[in-house]
Amino acid sequence: MNIINQIKEATDFIKTIYKEKPQVGIVLGSGLGNLSTNIEVEVEIDYNKIPHFPISTVKGHSGKLIFGKMNGKKVAAMAGRFHYYEGYSAQQVVFPIRVLKMLGIETLLISNAAGAMNTSFKVGDLMIINDHISLFTVNPLLGENCDELGPRFPDMSEPYKKDLINKVKSIAFKLNIPLKEGVYAGVTGPTFETRAEYKLLHIVGGDAVGMSTVQEVIAAAHIGLPVFAISIITDIGIREDDNIITHEEVLQAAKDAEPKLTAIFKQLISEL
Repeated sequence: MNIINQIKEATDFIKTIYKEKPQVGIVLGSGLGNLSTNIEVEVEIDYNKIPHFPISTVKGHSGKLIFGKMNGKKVAAMAGRFHYYEGYSAQQVVFPIRVLKMLGIETLLISNAAGAMNTSFKVGDLMIINDHISLFTVNPLLGENCDELGPRFPDMSEPYKKDLINKVKSIAFKLNIPLKEGVYAGVTGPTFETRAEYKLLHIVGGDAVGMSTVQEVIAAAHIGLPVFAISIITDIGIREDDNIITHEEVLQAAKDAEPKLTAIFKQLISEL
């Protein structure tokens, strides 16, 4: 079965349960699932019920699609995303993004937990992603192009929309929430980076590094879906002391910073 038919099957199934058209899609990263408690939930669908959908296997990712309202707008939130390191293909990782687009979303908001390489960052900071480096991950558009989704060679000069970035900067200023801004380097994981890898990624232009997002954004750019993405800095990669990082620490740091992220997303959604 080709990819368009798979997307259509998944979309048709969802529409039998949720008839409305969502305006905004939200991808919730590690430890950020509580943001979904701010949604006036209308329908929840477990991933394992949706045709062709992968299933979340990572702690901190609950594995369901949530439909409802946030600040008066219809939203579809992925509580749990998929990662290449879970053994999924790059095409499977981005499958839900394509389904959300076919369901009707007009804007995609992405969050993630990331490690900092920029030495001015600290744990708990929020970093607007203004660009990314995806050279260390597998491109989800490899293989035969599906012209119904987008062009063979999609432009990636503005994968993160400047107008959305400017909107968020204005919102954060009004809410008195400090923001960082920088380049996100995507890697496959699941290992955290070595000291040398952190240094390399910083040298090539990365401010933060993580194991998600870039493949989703490439797929979104391919189908013409505007993206805003933000990282919660959950650990510091370049530092002099013992460089031991645990997933539990990452989840805790994400949880601590989540109220700031929630406030920004809620206001951004109301202004879209």
